[in-house]
Amino acid sequence: MLSTRPLPSKRKHIFLFCLVLILTGGFLPPETAQALCIKDKKANLREGPGTHHKKLWEVPKYMPFKKIGKKGDWLRVQDLDGDKWWVYRKLTTTKYKCAVIKDWAHLREGPGTNFPKVRWSPTGKPPFRMPKYFPMKVLKTKNSWVHVEADDGDRAWIYLPLVWIQ
Repeated sequence: MLSTRPLPSKRKHIFLFCLVLILTGGFLPPETAQALCIKDKKANLREGPGTHHKKLWEVPKYMPFKKIGKKGDWLRVQDLDGDKWWVYRKLTTTKYKCAVIKDWAHLREGPGTNFPKVRWSPTGKPPFRMPKYFPMKVLKTKNSWVHVEADDGDRAWIYLPLVWIQ
């Protein structure tokens, strides 16, 4: 049963301070970088938050970014090289993780170098190496290998140190 006695002055102040912090969100951590992916077929990256700002780069589906800020419906994002851009929020998702190749890499049919290389690439020409910035959806990880899916549904495995995952 709760006591109806008044709290001593010092405890009362601490209680009120904690109540104010809770009600104003004072116990919430500051916004940190959040992983996100491009979910549409393509997205324009701009130098500022709005279509009136210059378009700097067009990226394909599954391109990963770190969200580092927000202004209205626009997100400030950072790519694997540390470059910063603005992208329209509705073109992104946090429902799954995405990966991008850090440099040229081979994709494999299974999680290990004992599996054959896949016979597809974005160019459709040998040597079937994937170029830097080739984005993919992350399906799962197994040890040091990542199972990925390209935007056309092709699936493969890639060695984890060769990709940047967000």
